[in-house]
Amino acid sequence: MTARSWTVAYTFAMDDRSLVQEATGAPLQLGMLLLTGGESRRYGAPKHLQSHPEGGTWAGHLAKVFEELFPVGPVQILGAPIQERPELGSLDDPHLGPARALAHWAALAPQVASHWWVVACDQIRWTTPRLAHWLAAVQQHDPKGEMWILADHEGRTQYLGGILGARLLPLVAASRAASLRDLAAALPCCHLPADGPEWRDVDCPKDLSDLAYTPGN
Repeated sequence: MTARSWTVAYTFAMDDRSLVQEATGAPLQLGMLLLTGGESRRYGAPKHLQSHPEGGTWAGHLAKVFEELFPVGPVQILGAPIQERPELGSLDDPHLGPARALAHWAALAPQVASHWWVVACDQIRWTTPRLAHWLAAVQQHDPKGEMWILADHEGRTQYLGGILGARLLPLVAASRAASLRDLAAALPCCHLPADGPEWRDVDCPKDLSDLAYTPGN
């Protein structure tokens, strides 16, 4: 059984550091869509090229987190390529905002996956255990990839970092929504409560200094 055919079923210790992966029933075949096409005006420099505390770039770290769980799962980069991972290539971003970028990507007929982790390159605090924790909840609520699983975090809906069911891709491709909120309003969605710093993006250097980062958690 390959890594892509594993159902995500995890057991955690109280501190989320202990992770057990089990192979069970219907598979969750996850792909990753990494958005690197933002303008980074507030940050003042291309975010995907920034150095991560655990090595490499912000974008490279996120690809590594994904591949530690799904080493042969499809990884698609929408925007600028990952500096240290040129073999992953990249797709052009229309630079019309994330909602239009998702519609553009969906129309390109992405590689086969049952679900897609749609994440921004400035959500740099994702770790393998935290992604596993999130996927375990997704598996319970949408095993067939028929919804967009979103996080309710600190009083806000977080669209990026959510899991998009592959069966929604035709609807996404046909959408003319100008915002992620409008896109979500036209799709079947499931909102799950979430905590943890991984949901916070880094809009400016002050955000980076204000948020503590503990490697490996």
